[in-house]
Amino acid sequence: MARKRFVPPDHPAFAGLSIQTITARDTPIAVHVQGQLSSRRLPILCIPGFQRNMSDFTEFAAFFRGFDGGRWPVVLLDLPGRGRSGDPQRIADYGAVRAAEDVAGVLAALGIYRAVVLGQGYGGQVAMALSVAHPLLLAGTVLLDAGPVTDARGIVRLRNNMGHVESLRGTKNLTASFRRMLAGDYPGLGDARLEALMGRTHFVDQRGRAKPLYHAKLLEALNSISIDDELEPQWPMFDALRCAPLQLLRTQLTDQLRPQIFREMARRRPDAQALTIAGQGSPALFDQKEEMEAICAFLVGISKQALGKAA
Repeated sequence: MARKRFVPPDHPAFAGLSIQTITARDTPIAVHVQGQLSSRRLPILCIPGFQRNMSDFTEFAAFFRGFDGGRWPVVLLDLPGRGRSGDPQRIADYGAVRAAEDVAGVLAALGIYRAVVLGQGYGGQVAMALSVAHPLLLAGTVLLDAGPVTDARGIVRLRNNMGHVESLRGTKNLTASFRRMLAGDYPGLGDARLEALMGRTHFVDQRGRAKPLYHAKLLEALNSISIDDELEPQWPMFDALRCAPLQLLRTQLTDQLRPQIFREMARRRPDAQALTIAGQGSPALFDQKEEMEAICAFLVGISKQALGKAA
């Protein structure tokens, strides 16, 4: 039997993100629910990036605690193999199609039959897969640094960076390496915040080693990708998002979604609001008023239209 992946129960990145566990395909999935699930407001479900977890939405959730009296339902989750969820043992179980089925299972367990889905990075691919398999679940979609064409350069950079930091020894070496690695995505961000971002994907064990908050098989799935690869476009999956309103967001410094693909997405969906988040890369920090107000307006508008009630 494979050894269970360890996640420190008091890890700072998860502070304030209490969870319940919902089992899908025999894998326990960590879920955080904030606000009030009811028929009056459409919940927003946030799906994190490839090796990432719900802590990337910490500031997002905090914003909603001050919105609508804290009642608006926000659902965060860790996909299998990430964060505090359990680990499938086969690489095949980590694909976006399988993840979409896991998400559908979580929504059903929570009694949610329609939701607005915010997918960041790989989470956007899961949202697109969900629109193909379960279009009635999506009342609206927000794609952030996500689209039908993934940039191989971003994948190779991720793989190389994670492999590098996990080979280092000593807390001082680790924090310095993470700061250099993240500084290009977040210019001007202070050391304390950069170190907090490090804690969203890793913790430092007693021997001064970076231990990932995701299963090692995740990065194994990336081994066959080279920096000059042209990954197969998935435009039919993007077009499946026509089942509901769409909002398109891209961080200015991301290497996950090329500007020309973002422009083509906006051209194909002229009804979609397209915004660029200035001065940061992926994952987004959700610390800019304009982006949060835009997401809120999108969510409230869909909720009013879909439910026919004042939100």
